[in-house]
Amino acid sequence: MDESQLDAAIAAFAAGKPVLVFDSDFRERETDLLWPATAATPEVMRQLRKDCGGLLFLAIGHDVGEMFGLPYLQELHTHAELVSQNPVLSALITDDLQYDTRSAFTLSLNHRETFTGITDRDRALTTQRFGELTRELQNSEASQEEAMAKLGSEFRTPGHIPLCRESPGGLDTRQGHTELAVAIARLSGNVACTIGAEMLQPDGDGALPLEEAKKYGQERGIPFVSGADLLAAFNNQ
Repeated sequence: MDESQLDAAIAAFAAGKPVLVFDSDFRERETDLLWPATAATPEVMRQLRKDCGGLLFLAIGHDVGEMFGLPYLQELHTHAELVSQNPVLSALITDDLQYDTRSAFTLSLNHRETFTGITDRDRALTTQRFGELTRELQNSEASQEEAMAKLGSEFRTPGHIPLCRESPGGLDTRQGHTELAVAIARLSGNVACTIGAEMLQPDGDGALPLEEAKKYGQERGIPFVSGADLLAAFNNQ
């Protein structure tokens, strides 16, 4: 583990700056560009959109998902009553993921003050305010009922910010980008809400090669860490 680079990444994230996180050679073999959700601005969203090429997603901690009562879509889409009412769900069942056994996706959101929800400004508002609201509710030890009411007063679904929920147990049970993104947030003292996107090759046909992702970070002063680095950091706590 490169402790100096890990320390730099934690310090950067604590200051509201980006980091690059590579999962592993045994998973998706992707590097994600990540920011704390509360640091999201239109400029941040623009950089994610222009420099990455992959899906913009908001990774949230399992505790955040519990507080808001956010369901995993894979479980929602296989619910017997919903499948009965919408038979197409049985045809579209997710049983062939090549990188895991379950998707981390939960609901997608737009802030109620957005227009279409897709502009850099709109997505920044949705992202930043979700992170801020999460922090406010956790600090006030709000109940799930209170949290859901507050969420609904400010957000609607479907929207243009897809949320991915950490697996119960975090990195101990799953080492996907959702868990890694939440891990860097926790290590840096941020609320467990991280905005990010996968870095793709310019032609979009594959993940950006590891060395090119590292070069991107070096040229911009963005710390680079691996999933193994973050896992080791948590195990050493």
